[in-house]
Amino acid sequence: MEQTRTLTPRTAVLWAVLRAELDRRAGEQLTVLDVGGGTGGFAVPLAESGHRVTVVDASPDALAALTRRAAEAGVADRVRAVQGDGDALAGLIEPATVDLVLCHSVLEVVDDPAPVVAALVAALRPGGAASVLVAGRAAAVLTRAMNGHLDVAAALAADPGGSAGPRDTLRRRYDAEGAAALLTAAGLAVEEIHGVRVLADLLPAAVADAQPAALVELERALAARPPYRDLAAQLHLFARRPA
Repeated sequence: MEQTRTLTPRTAVLWAVLRAELDRRAGEQLTVLDVGGGTGGFAVPLAESGHRVTVVDASPDALAALTRRAAEAGVADRVRAVQGDGDALAGLIEPATVDLVLCHSVLEVVDDPAPVVAALVAALRPGGAASVLVAGRAAAVLTRAMNGHLDVAAALAADPGGSAGPRDTLRRRYDAEGAAALLTAAGLAVEEIHGVRVLADLLPAAVADAQPAALVELERALAARPPYRDLAAQLHLFARRPA
């Protein structure tokens, strides 16, 4: 799967972690739940690898695009689209029926992340894994400051939830400890934490575009290493429901 796709700083670390889990369970057809999976950037490749994927997303347009994409890839029978948002997840998925949950860029926009994470855990079979991607707080502070918006950077740094106020597009942002605590409180055991887009958003476009392969490799090299990890635009946590 990974070898046939163009990896970017936004996807390379995620696919590396997911590939390790799929390799660990080689020969099994996994039941996958992709919350907020949109047009199927992860769902369709997973289905192409033989797994069954349910995508829950609030956007009917995104789900229509997902359905077309799955059909074009020849995996329409292994991809199911369900309209709904993260806040309503508990009523959409049967408990203990999922082997792998993807929850990418969801917990920063829902009304309350705790019940959403609880619903993810409830959906997982014992031993199942969760791939959770959240917005990083430190990166948001640095980016605003570097762009001259010192007042916004100060608001982000001071706010307990990592929001800049009512005009902010995100309700909250996380540091590694806070995100891990949220998952642990719901009963997950956090196994790995990586930074996603450690450098990509900080580099001039000319530099990033001129050396894309080198940038991907550097992102991979720094992803798990504090302090670089903690400055990433996003934090990726891979956790497991105890067996």
